[in-house]
Amino acid sequence: MKKLGFGMMRLPMPDPKEQGKIDLDQVCAMVDKFLDRGYTYFDTAYLYHAGESEHAARDALVGRHPRDSFTLADKMPLFHFKPEDGPDKQAQVFAHQLEKCGVDCFDYYLLHCVDRKSYEIAKRLDTFGFLRQKREEGAIRHLGFSFHDKADVLDRVLSEHPEAEFVQLQINYLDWEDERVQSRKCYETARRHGKQVVVMEPVKGGKLARLPEEAAALLRAAHPDWSPASWAIRFAASLEGVMVVLSGMSNLEQLEDNTAFMQDPPPLTASEREALVRAAEIISAVPAIACTACRYCVDSCPQNIKIPDYFSLYNDDQTALRQGLPASRDAYRQLAAGAGMASDCVSCRQCEQKCPQHLPVTEWLGRVKKLYEPEDQN
Repeated sequence: MKKLGFGMMRLPMPDPKEQGKIDLDQVCAMVDKFLDRGYTYFDTAYLYHAGESEHAARDALVGRHPRDSFTLADKMPLFHFKPEDGPDKQAQVFAHQLEKCGVDCFDYYLLHCVDRKSYEIAKRLDTFGFLRQKREEGAIRHLGFSFHDKADVLDRVLSEHPEAEFVQLQINYLDWEDERVQSRKCYETARRHGKQVVVMEPVKGGKLARLPEEAAALLRAAHPDWSPASWAIRFAASLEGVMVVLSGMSNLEQLEDNTAFMQDPPPLTASEREALVRAAEIISAVPAIACTACRYCVDSCPQNIKIPDYFSLYNDDQTALRQGLPASRDAYRQLAAGAGMASDCVSCRQCEQKCPQHLPVTEWLGRVKKLYEPEDQN
């Protein structure tokens, strides 16, 4: 299996404001190109695109291509369950996923977004036991989990559940030595347990495709023909034991770029890795919110606040602000049209319970409010 995977969480949309409406024609063209170039791994989830990603996988992939021409991964949404839900709920969700995707078996199946808190949910519902049974029944071929926490928690989960065959980790050159994410430590923990690794967020939600000019110039000097995103994906793909690197491609142009350079990429050299270390230092010097735009927070927000969109604008404005330029308040107002503003936050913190990055979302929304809504401040 080639090392590039098609992550179906950032699919093309006619209107970015409506996550549930997907440009299926473009997705079909992207799926066809992906398969034509010899790639086979597709990754979806129950809640991606307001629940429509699995339907897109069925309509663009499963219903149009032979079942043995691709592998499909899906996930059990642990954070979707409520305290009153029992084991029967996960059986209902799993059956619904098979139906939505139009398959009778998932090639890869994961517990979604395991961390210290969701692991307790998995233990209460015996999710690992349920999925082992599904694997024995043939409804799952390979069992694993995606993970968003510290390395000591990962070590505990893998020690208690050696039946997990692989782990999906957030790995990119910016988070590699970050003590909050612990990319390197989690990777080394998974490898110490002998597990294959699936990489998610190699481009950190697109952040590593849009670099500060100083960092972009540094990488261009080393390889003028490499895109910033290709640097990030090559970094992850170069690691030993990485089975596949997921890329959430949003248009055909991104897919063509990724599938071109990932045909047979050589491992990064020592000098190329050093260039990425220096690029990471430049990027880290610019204050930014470590949001990857997964949008898990949006559906739970009672005020309909476009949290990832505001955070992205805030991050983009940091370089301009350092140069003495004004904040993009008109752009903020346009984003907020028909939705809640940062000042509408009621501090319920449901977003923080859903955030895989464990961000203090409420605190950051306060900073967004201060920057973009100064007229409302006393």
